[in-house]
Amino acid sequence: MTELGPLDSGFMELEDTDRHISLGIGAVAIVAGPPPTREEFSTGVAAGLERNARLRQRVRRAPLDLTAPVWEDDPNFDLAHHIRWTALPEPADESALRELIATELEERLDRDHPLWQCVVVERLAGDRWAMIVKVHHSMVDGISGITLFECLCDQPGEDHSVRGPRAEDRSGSGLSGLVAKGIRLPLVAPRFAVSVVRGLVPVVYAAIAPTTATSLNGPIGRQRRYVVARASLPEIREIGAAFDATVNDVALAAIASAYRAVLHKRGEEPTPDKLRILVPISVRPSDAKYVMDNRVSAMLPYLPIDIEDPVRRLAAVHDRISEHRAKGEAEAEKSMLSMAEWLPFAVVAWAFRLAGHFPQHSVGALATNVPGPRRPLTVHGREVLEILPCIPIAMRLRTTIAILSYHDRLVFGITGDYDTTPDIDLIAEGIEQGIAELLAASRVPRIP
Repeated sequence: MTELGPLDSGFMELEDTDRHISLGIGAVAIVAGPPPTREEFSTGVAAGLERNARLRQRVRRAPLDLTAPVWEDDPNFDLAHHIRWTALPEPADESALRELIATELEERLDRDHPLWQCVVVERLAGDRWAMIVKVHHSMVDGISGITLFECLCDQPGEDHSVRGPRAEDRSGSGLSGLVAKGIRLPLVAPRFAVSVVRGLVPVVYAAIAPTTATSLNGPIGRQRRYVVARASLPEIREIGAAFDATVNDVALAAIASAYRAVLHKRGEEPTPDKLRILVPISVRPSDAKYVMDNRVSAMLPYLPIDIEDPVRRLAAVHDRISEHRAKGEAEAEKSMLSMAEWLPFAVVAWAFRLAGHFPQHSVGALATNVPGPRRPLTVHGREVLEILPCIPIAMRLRTTIAILSYHDRLVFGITGDYDTTPDIDLIAEGIEQGIAELLAASRVPRIP
């Protein structure tokens, strides 16, 4: 058995404090041809289980949360519990699929069993079918989640075994581990103190400082909406090359354009201090790609929704992201999580719980960009045509945006609260329009 890390456990604690939170990182594969039989599909998933032992493990919590929860083998594991089959009503088009995805994002995963589920959508227009994979945040972050998704697809000739964290990767469990942490803490804490204080203060201030009142955050309900925006990855790179920007810069600039348009439609002025966005940053080393856990940090920049010119808006995004990286906010968050590794779990758990009870009025949205599979994927020999990313919403964030690359396409999966984002299609349209504007500007001849 291995302990959950502080961030992994933190997701559990926040879940308990927010009755609206739905669980999991999601990916939806659109697959060509007819679906496999149930026996064929179950056999394929069972092969994936052999490559990833974590899929057979559940979470067990200690009494009074005195020690960290641990992963343990589910003694009653049943693969059928984790696979569901469904079909869309006619015309079985993308609109119907998006409604199904929104419904799936509302469902909580069963804590009495391993925290993942696969939903097979048998019928999709155009001689296609779909596979929805949902995994709890405590098991994976975006990168390891995509690795897990690939694990459930057909494997190439050379296979890499996907494994869970080793026991030595986590701090000790039980009473002896708790005592050991207490003994080591005075020796370890000073190593982190300077970097944490220097880098974490801006992060904490950004998270608690209220922004100008906006309709982008506030109470949320239980129902969800889900829409998709698509862009050409070569065109995104063309824009980046023209304006010395990264793919992530271009994506965030397009998102800023979308929210600017939404606020205008809602009769709100897109002022400079109106939209602070949470941008997760991976701190996963390359040699931990196949470790199933969560290794993310975060930045909290303001998006320049007040800037009308798309090129100037992109430049502002690039400068702000660079500035936040230079401040070390991502490293500060990483240091904070490292410090949490040395604290008694009860302290960490109650800190997360306390934070979850305070409504935030600062962050307006979340956008996470995850590199997708670099190889073409198949499921039972059938080509995966497209992957739609999706993530839940909670903590007063009325919209979240998951960004994923696959083949030559960049897909934005946008999740919104049903009651407060009836205009969610405007976000998708605004992203596509923002990219189109930047592409047009990148192709204008420049005077030397």
